[in-house]
Amino acid sequence: MSNRPDKFGPAAAVAGVLFAVVALVAGCTIDRGAGSGSAPDEPIASITMTPDDDAADVSPTAPVSVTVENGTINQIALTNANGKQVKGEVSPDKRSYRTTEPLGYDSSYTWTGTAIGTDGKPVPIDGTFSTLAPKATLPATLNIGDGQEVGIAAPIIVQFKGSVQNKAAVEKALTVTTDPPTEGAWAWFPDDNGGSRLHWRPKEYWTPGTTVHVGAMLYGLDLGNGAYGDSDITSDFTIGPAQIVKADAPSHRMQVVRDGAVVFDFPVSYGEGNEARNVTRSGIHVVTEKYEDFMMSNPPFYENVRERWAVRISNNGEFIHANPASLSAQGAANVTNGCINLSPADAEAYFPTARYGDPVEVTGTRIQLSAADGDLYDWTIDWPTWKSMSALTGKPATTVSATPVPPQPAGGR
Repeated sequence: MSNRPDKFGPAAAVAGVLFAVVALVAGCTIDRGAGSGSAPDEPIASITMTPDDDAADVSPTAPVSVTVENGTINQIALTNANGKQVKGEVSPDKRSYRTTEPLGYDSSYTWTGTAIGTDGKPVPIDGTFSTLAPKATLPATLNIGDGQEVGIAAPIIVQFKGSVQNKAAVEKALTVTTDPPTEGAWAWFPDDNGGSRLHWRPKEYWTPGTTVHVGAMLYGLDLGNGAYGDSDITSDFTIGPAQIVKADAPSHRMQVVRDGAVVFDFPVSYGEGNEARNVTRSGIHVVTEKYEDFMMSNPPFYENVRERWAVRISNNGEFIHANPASLSAQGAANVTNGCINLSPADAEAYFPTARYGDPVEVTGTRIQLSAADGDLYDWTIDWPTWKSMSALTGKPATTVSATPVPPQPAGGR
């Protein structure tokens, strides 16, 4: 019997067991990685877009943003159909992005970019949406421009080039900021030439030196009947000295009072008053325009007569102007067709001091200024009635003329 170990003996058996264990362990490792069928871990970063992907009829002023959970923004852009990138900003922690300019009407927009999760894996930022398509957009204008100095009776007027139905929404989009603080209110007037308009005025005359900022955030605003605001408009202006024209018809004189002191006291002639159209209206008028030369007409009395130093105080044809033809009556009798007539020298002296918004307080005649005399009769309306003409107090009240006398031709009276 040989002493050499048999390969199938005890030693070989032990070796065989060890080999089997090693083979078993190796076999388990291979099965776990390739043979189990489990998928790789998904990226953990998640993207939220506002508005939602594929959203339609989005307001061009609606918030537009992207936020990332469990990650940060690596790169991002929002572009329109023409490839123009919308301005925007990423938050300091790089977890959100928002646009910083309004979008366009009836346009499509596309997101592109990448976020990186806290697991280091990238996630694409992609999506599209589109903005609403208005049936119409309505431009609006402000009557007072940046840097202008106006009189203490100047109203602020927003004029639309079309009819506004959602009047309350418009008022909520308007702001008037003053220093010092000034009590005032908006009032809607009847549509003018097919367009809606609203006026803001203080309860009392403006305080001289007041600074005023007007903001009308109308772009993207639903004005009703498929119409939307065309653009935002703003204005910054100041209130000038307290210049008031005191025009007492029975006295046949006109005083110009500035900051409480009489600076001019002129002999004048007012409307003859023999018929309604020739009556200078009593009430607070407002200076709106002035012309060194102006061709005036008032059929059947006269046509295309050149007058000098003409200051318009209403849209019914009332002016303060020079009139050599009535010189003999000035200071003694009222003989005009409704205007306030001065001598050429006195009219020239007053003319450069007149500014938009100066009040002209006419007293002593038999007909009051009203809506029949044009679109600027704000100061003839008492304060409770004025506030009732706001759309925010309910349905705006309509102020109508108490005097059925049609406005005269714009050329003069």
